[in-house]
Amino acid sequence: MDMSTSGSGDADADPMPADGDSGQLFSVAAAPSADPAIARVKRTIPEPVPLERHGPARVIALCNQKGGVGKTTSTINLGAALAEVGRRVLLVDFDPQGALSVGLGVQPHQLDRTAYNLLMERGVTVDDVVLKTGVAGMDLLPSNIDLSAAEVQLVGEVAREQTLARALRPVLADYDFVLIDCQPSLGLLTVNALTAAHGVIVPLECEFFSLRGVALLIDTIDKVRERLNPDLNVDGILATMYDGRTLHGREVFARVVEAFGETVFDTVITRTVRFPETTVAGEPITTWASSSSGAKAYRSLAREVLARTAARAERT
Repeated sequence: MDMSTSGSGDADADPMPADGDSGQLFSVAAAPSADPAIARVKRTIPEPVPLERHGPARVIALCNQKGGVGKTTSTINLGAALAEVGRRVLLVDFDPQGALSVGLGVQPHQLDRTAYNLLMERGVTVDDVVLKTGVAGMDLLPSNIDLSAAEVQLVGEVAREQTLARALRPVLADYDFVLIDCQPSLGLLTVNALTAAHGVIVPLECEFFSLRGVALLIDTIDKVRERLNPDLNVDGILATMYDGRTLHGREVFARVVEAFGETVFDTVITRTVRFPETTVAGEPITTWASSSSGAKAYRSLAREVLARTAARAERT
């Protein structure tokens, strides 16, 4: 059962008192009892068009130095939703915890070759490491705890920040999207992902402490753009784990839209018990619970990503 559709029994959902001691964290224009995620004017998103050919891929890093904000869940389900509309997708597990691999039913500790071997061993190619997933058109570059050693070993390498970009370059023509699931830090692995990427999607939990960390992430993205990757853009900010029944969630979402405007995706990922279930099942929500609100949300996000990618291509 979707938590996002259950009845409102939360005391936080009550309208705030009009006096100055309301406890409100942010000053927002919308009425406190209104759900800004629903009230927000949505943009018209065209339906995806079939492709005549595949490639070259747009590389997107899903990045946030705070853990538990939905990076891995969004990587898996956005990738699956893109594959549903005929795009070829490569998912890159770039977190030593290997959560992306586990989320697709792979046991990381049983793997002979992972992203670590791709980065650190000469002669190992993406084709040597990549695995097919249960989703047609979506492949996985897996990872495990070995990747944590790469962050130390890369320190002494020449052009260490560009190691992932060099490794991925030969296969970009084979895919339409490469989605990189970054670790929850701003270390060398994350800088590698940002250097390899054309764009960044920032999954942002609708919670105050998540919002505070975004400024540091944006600063890091700006530094990578200035020093290593001038083509890097913020493709969008994705509100995750949203619960419109709570005043806090509504306030944070309204503040995010106020601060980042059109960069924030119209799609909002609400809290639902379906997502933990998919991790156990080892498959995306688009196949595990195809008609659920979570599956519909990620299909909507995929359409937005395709529309923004097409608009950016037209401008260039």
